[in-house]
Amino acid sequence: MVTSVETRVQSLASSGIQSIPKQYIRSQDELTNVGDVFEEEKNEEGPLVPTIDLKEIESDDKEVRERCRLELKKAAMEWGVMSLVNHGISEELMDRVREVGQRFFELPVEEKEKHANDQGSGMIQGYGSKLANNDSGLLEWEDYFFHLVFPEEKRDLSIWPKTPSDYTEVTSEYARQLRGLATKILSALSLCLGLEEGRLEKEVGGLEELILQMKINYYPKCPQPELALGVEAHTDVSALTFILHNMVPGLQLFYQGKWVTAKCVPNSIIMHIGDTIEILSNGKFKSILHRGLVNKEKVRISWAVFCEPPKDKIILKPLPETVSETEPPLFPPRTFGQHIEHKLFKKAQDALSN
Repeated sequence: MVTSVETRVQSLASSGIQSIPKQYIRSQDELTNVGDVFEEEKNEEGPLVPTIDLKEIESDDKEVRERCRLELKKAAMEWGVMSLVNHGISEELMDRVREVGQRFFELPVEEKEKHANDQGSGMIQGYGSKLANNDSGLLEWEDYFFHLVFPEEKRDLSIWPKTPSDYTEVTSEYARQLRGLATKILSALSLCLGLEEGRLEKEVGGLEELILQMKINYYPKCPQPELALGVEAHTDVSALTFILHNMVPGLQLFYQGKWVTAKCVPNSIIMHIGDTIEILSNGKFKSILHRGLVNKEKVRISWAVFCEPPKDKIILKPLPETVSETEPPLFPPRTFGQHIEHKLFKKAQDALSN
């Protein structure tokens, strides 16, 4: 069943409501450290999400290259999230990606509904809002557009927005360039683990099988942001996730027992290490718990691209080189699909026990 227009968060937010419906009000536990994101972002005290300058990652100078890799390794081990700068994707292309995505969400709701997904029948690509699930029955303050963007032969362009007219061209070019960046990062992370350069890329499916799925998250202004979440706390199942945003803060990371608000770094792309790389590295690289906050003043939009291995073709388990007598495997062998099922089952169990 396609979600009705009335349940789109964007429609709800623009209707002039002063208080949010009860299904968007999160539990007290979840609302720990939910404050004013603009004030939180200004906070100079406490830990800061690392910024990694990739300019030197392929330098001809071995020492310079090694220094850049060590910074990447430290960030991957301690945080599992970082802001990448000098990543090789032009500011102009990033601006165009932002522009076409924003213009889609500015279309009349009837136009957007032509691209609606149908979660009930398993058609997850397209325009949507989170449906209440049986775990908590609670909803997130966001609408989204979800679609597979790479490899090109696996895309279903019939789902993609026709307006704006340059949406497909811009998004496809961004996906191609992100795929190249993924290879660069996976190569560096392989070397950081003492593996051959192409090893992690091969383990997650290589050029043929690793897929890139884009989710444009649209978080409307919220009249009671202290009671809601844009996205509830989770770790990404992906190998890597790359996030572009419209410079409105909202991303929070659970670091050393506290929620830390990420600062907006100009021209950066945020990168998360996902569960897949955490498993392959036997926990040496972290998949960090994170969530999205909302605010009263500004719409926040983020473009998350999840780099995912095939669901059933590869068994994910700690690589032999990451395991020893003193460091036994922390994760049982599972396919990517089984890992997703395991997480969903665990979430349902946790909800039942609360």
